[in-house]
Amino acid sequence: MREKWPCTLWIVRHGQSAGNVARDAAEAAGLPVIDIAERDIDTPLSELGRKQARALGQWFGELPPGKRPDVVLCSPYVRARETTRLLLDSSGIAPESVRVRVDERLREKEFGILDRLTHFGIHQKYPELGEQRSHVGKFYFRPPGGESWCDVILRLRSLLEMATREHGTQRVLVVGHQVIVNCMRYLIECMDEEQILAIDKLADVPNCGVTSYEYDPQRDALVSDLVNFVAPLRQAGAPVTVEADTPAAPKP
Repeated sequence: MREKWPCTLWIVRHGQSAGNVARDAAEAAGLPVIDIAERDIDTPLSELGRKQARALGQWFGELPPGKRPDVVLCSPYVRARETTRLLLDSSGIAPESVRVRVDERLREKEFGILDRLTHFGIHQKYPELGEQRSHVGKFYFRPPGGESWCDVILRLRSLLEMATREHGTQRVLVVGHQVIVNCMRYLIECMDEEQILAIDKLADVPNCGVTSYEYDPQRDALVSDLVNFVAPLRQAGAPVTVEADTPAAPKP
């Protein structure tokens, strides 16, 4: 019987972005709008984010040849593609031995009219949305023009189906965003709303943190191995950053 799962699945959040830095500055100054010239899609990594990506690449490069990624599935956002490029460049993995696929289903959660607003800006400009979000809950709340967590999960279901269909038995690295990491965990670990939001409330996903799974033939399932693993960054002297994504509404 053909194994239907990748034998290893790593899920990585991109390195710190210039958007993360701009968001922190705007929040600290009490400004309503985050000062970012680019579209969120085009926001690059910060210098620290580039250092984090290279540090993680060194860790992947130290894995035995038979344990390294065969396939990388990457968000189309610039910060994710830069993370992928720097990670692979610094890993020493031969380019011909790994296939890189950019997939729009791994894009950031879309924030609609809340895009680029700080917590203060959201409450100032759209106070009624804060009330709606409190009533509906973070998992189901969809800002106008944006997505709920459920919307993200729906697109990730088809991505996982593709991964099992086309990359079963292979080692797959996914490079995406904070909500992508948590929603993938929700699907793979068969969580419910309460469980995943409890995890989300504890802390933001670290930039270049690794969450991974190994295939267990006895259970015919992916089994959790690493969760938000950041040791490679610390070993390389790259500071660990745990920051919310740029255009985010406040946590409950």
